[in-house]
Amino acid sequence: MKRLLLLVAAGLTVVALAGAVGLPDLAGAESASDASDSVTVSGVGTIDAVPNEAKMSFGAETRRPTAQAAVSANGDAMRTILNALRQAGGRELQTQWVSAYPVTDETGTVSEYAASNSVSAVSDIADAAALIDAAAQAGANQISGPGLSSSNAEQLYRQALAKAVDDARLRAGTLAKAAGRSLGPITSLVEGGASAPGPLFRAEAQAADSAAIVPGEQEMSATVSVTFSLR
Repeated sequence: MKRLLLLVAAGLTVVALAGAVGLPDLAGAESASDASDSVTVSGVGTIDAVPNEAKMSFGAETRRPTAQAAVSANGDAMRTILNALRQAGGRELQTQWVSAYPVTDETGTVSEYAASNSVSAVSDIADAAALIDAAAQAGANQISGPGLSSSNAEQLYRQALAKAVDDARLRAGTLAKAAGRSLGPITSLVEGGASAPGPLFRAEAQAADSAAIVPGEQEMSATVSVTFSLR
């Protein structure tokens, strides 16, 4: 039994010495080789499009001697506004917020109560001015917007994404050529996300039927991070 224990101890000593003198780090060598045989770049793709939808907010504030009266009058006002929006072609109607609060005079005394309600609506840009007019005539005294967008935003983003991959390939090809190498297949592809800034108003942009709203152009962009192997 003692002899067996001595042999085991001797074997452990050999392993420890081998680590001390530094045997090759196969995992480290493999990762270093992989890193030197690949290139990672970022690509950006953009698509310009004229937006075709407008999203706006319409609201009404009413004031009465009591909170209940203010809320009731505000509800009547909003029902009239909603009906006008529907008749003018508004769609995707959605309540944004409802509030009621006391109004005080210069002495801090509650003089009356105010109730407020706001709803959002979407229309084609060509119909946006008519929608605003209809809401105002129906009693809307809080109007904001429009926020312009494209109904086919997802399709535009996919086009921008494809252009981003093409851009990454061009960048990687330039780097590979400078290093005397050539590109191999893609080993990693990560989507970076989308960006849709506000409208870019340009001189050649076409105005809508109403001179009140000019859609301009919006730029949809996408980014990717791509790793190519090198030959």
